[in-house]
Amino acid sequence: MKKVLLFSLFTLTSFNAYAQEDNTDYELRNDEKYGYIIDKGGKKIEGIVRLNGDAMNPWSNQKKVKFVAVSDIDKSKKKQKFKTLDPDDIKKYVAFDENNNERHFEMIKYTNTKEGFNTATGGLSGNIKAFNNLTKSNQFAEVVQDGKIKVYKLYGYPTTFSAGGQIAVAEKETERMRNSPSYIYSKKGGKIEELTLAKAKIIIADCSYAKGKLTSGSYASLKNDEKKRSGLGRLIKSQIDDVMSNVPEIVDEVITDYNENCK
Repeated sequence: MKKVLLFSLFTLTSFNAYAQEDNTDYELRNDEKYGYIIDKGGKKIEGIVRLNGDAMNPWSNQKKVKFVAVSDIDKSKKKQKFKTLDPDDIKKYVAFDENNNERHFEMIKYTNTKEGFNTATGGLSGNIKAFNNLTKSNQFAEVVQDGKIKVYKLYGYPTTFSAGGQIAVAEKETERMRNSPSYIYSKKGGKIEELTLAKAKIIIADCSYAKGKLTSGSYASLKNDEKKRSGLGRLIKSQIDDVMSNVPEIVDEVITDYNENCK
């Protein structure tokens, strides 16, 4: 196991080194939109913030971000140089993606143990995937709902190595992770935990408005918790998947409603 972890560390280091050598030259656009970062001292610094990931590798946005401050932009030069920042450098960043959507990311301390122990790829590939997830605690998570209950979207990290019969399995697992991020939350700045259907019912119970709607069955996204059980009383996996896939709807409907109407 020790050899596996050492090899995993080498692979991960090599992968990160490659990522840092990515082209950082950037040509200013006529309609350039400025985002900003919040440094460790709480200072807001405006500039061009460029996402490090995209739809194919959204987890890369959680590791690093590229930034050039307004004060460092030299308009006499055709291209600008970015600095690469990680969660040890800043508290927060706000960037515009390719569709001009404003996106907010905050540094959090959270280890994605669910993905870490879900070694669906098996073998060495699965061990590296576990290593990639269990060794990351400080990371940027995207804020998808702000307020008394703050919700973040967080992707697991795929394996950085696969070979032979593991390749197809690893690719399928990476696709699953790409399409199925975790949703985690913090209430009133408290501990960050995974958001589930059961947990959603608990965290809104301190508000009579939300609790009343829950009791009356007004929240459609909280109705899909009927669980078929086997003879041994275990949840059928497909039913668990159905419940977990409902979390984005819970965020949009229930958490939004709570934050807007509960104090």
